[in-house]
Amino acid sequence: MQLATRAVVTAALAALVAVAGYVGGLPVSIAAALLTLLLAAGWPALMGLPARLGSSIVIGLGGVAAVVAVDRTPDQPYLRYLPVVFAAAILLAFVNELARRDGRDRLVESVSGTVAGTLVAVAAAGWVAIDRTPGAGSLVVNGALALAVGSAVVALPLSPWLGAVVTTLVAAGAGAGSAALLPDVGVLAGLILGAAVGILVATLHVLFDRLPSLEQRRPALAAVTLPVTVTGILVYVVGRVLVG
Repeated sequence: MQLATRAVVTAALAALVAVAGYVGGLPVSIAAALLTLLLAAGWPALMGLPARLGSSIVIGLGGVAAVVAVDRTPDQPYLRYLPVVFAAAILLAFVNELARRDGRDRLVESVSGTVAGTLVAVAAAGWVAIDRTPGAGSLVVNGALALAVGSAVVALPLSPWLGAVVTTLVAAGAGAGSAALLPDVGVLAGLILGAAVGILVATLHVLFDRLPSLEQRRPALAAVTLPVTVTGILVYVVGRVLVG
């Protein structure tokens, strides 16, 4: 999958989250759960893990369980059960290795890769947490729109440093512009959130763009979903600091 195609798909996924955030409630949880499943389907191939089916199952279960846990938590802090879910997923990763019948080659790489993928999937629950936070629900739309714009800009044929600067500035502008149109989000908060999202998108682009495995469908699927899932927890943290 070419860079331009990956950028468009990431922007489309971010736009989907923005629409879900505008509606609010259950659609945000459904969108977050779908993101974790997409990531789970491609992460083992992206990382070159040996037991890909088992790793995908662990990552998918951990991500969906995190979304459900945050969605069903009755009051703040909405992320209080997230460490429990992640700890259970780590145990499940070891169970997955015990179930292998291929000699358990590259055992450490398999466990660490599965746990890392689960951590990324669990981050998608941040979208649900910020949507449920009183007075901060508009940040879902704000952060997702900044992510969509930043993901589209990152595909421009620019040098790495210039591309990172342009992506950050454009995402910051998108965050500030959308904040001006949304309730409960100040322009300064939108600007800071957009800049943070832009830096994240630019960093992930530099980290993963040169991987040869991205020419294949499954690794590319994880690569296009990764920025959207990670941005969930970023939006939550920045939103709690800036909005409360």
